[in-house]
Amino acid sequence: MGDRTARAIFDPEHEAFRETVGAFLDKEVVPFHDQWEKDGVVDRDVWAKAGAHGLLGLQLDERYGGGGTPDFRYNAVIGEEMTRRGVYGAAYPLFNDMIAPYLVAAASEEQKERWFPGLCSGETIAAIAMSEPGAGSDLQGIRTSAVDAGDHYVLNGQKTFISNGILADLVVVVARTDPDAGHQGISLLVVERGMEGFERGRNLDKVGQHAQDTAELFFSDVRVPKANLLGEEGQGFVHLMTNLPQERLSIAVSSAMACEVVVEETLRYARERTAFGRPIGKFQHNRFTVAEMATEARIARVFVDDCLAKHVRGELDTATASMAKYWVTELQNKLVDRGVQMHGGYGYMLEYPIARAWVNSRVQTIYGGTTEIQKEIIGRSLGL
Repeated sequence: MGDRTARAIFDPEHEAFRETVGAFLDKEVVPFHDQWEKDGVVDRDVWAKAGAHGLLGLQLDERYGGGGTPDFRYNAVIGEEMTRRGVYGAAYPLFNDMIAPYLVAAASEEQKERWFPGLCSGETIAAIAMSEPGAGSDLQGIRTSAVDAGDHYVLNGQKTFISNGILADLVVVVARTDPDAGHQGISLLVVERGMEGFERGRNLDKVGQHAQDTAELFFSDVRVPKANLLGEEGQGFVHLMTNLPQERLSIAVSSAMACEVVVEETLRYARERTAFGRPIGKFQHNRFTVAEMATEARIARVFVDDCLAKHVRGELDTATASMAKYWVTELQNKLVDRGVQMHGGYGYMLEYPIARAWVNSRVQTIYGGTTEIQKEIIGRSLGL
């Protein structure tokens, strides 16, 4: 199943980078991940270590310490290798794939000088705050407001489900600067740690993915300098829409790898576990189940690699990215569930990777825009 040699999408330099990423994760992340699961948050220094190894800000300019490459295949390698190892606590893809693009697209020269070096070194940790208690996938429903007060905005509101919310030093906040302008009244403001009126709520108690801190954020009359407006006022929605295909592809990339890992785990178990005097994989029902799983994982891989190739060429459209996000994450949940069933009672024990995969996979069809939202986008693209 893990036939990586057949993937024409990657060049030798990507595979060399893969070796670097794998070695880093095996040394700096894997041994500590169980403890981070218990703590509900990773050690901050794992971000600085990633920065020192060139894993952060891949597309940010080299003069700030970034990778200086727009080639998303390097991002994909990081996401895949983290998924292969079942480690997600240090959310490097969140920064590289989902936050950095807004900064690249919209930051002024002054903002780049101010923020990029720390972000690339991992000393500054970033988050993006979109979801609210009353507005998740529907970004036009956000109520967090930013009122123009001359040289600053006065920010009020609440955000929830914010990944990196506990650790973040910089938070890109999606706020409404004009209550009467619909999606044209949405702007991006960068709130910094220590600003008066910026408070963090709970580190949320999630079903899975415990090592990845996810928090509530509160803004009470926070004075955000005009110098912290990202891009132009009223252009926030445009920036968000521009990057959503990449965010969805990023999730699909990790999902496709997760599907392969689940098949490998299930296949290994089907070969080793015996019942009634023979390996359980020798029973036709189980053999057919694993055959289906392997086939579907291969289809996901081919589809996602095609999307990846399109994205590198600048040709990945919104609807196709939504197709990948919806279909591959739904498949991931289906395959994980089948893998648990094949493992029997052991599939319900957290010491087994398949059980951990089961609780950690479930959110894949929810964040980054739910399956239902993706279907809505696809349906509209078909003229319905």
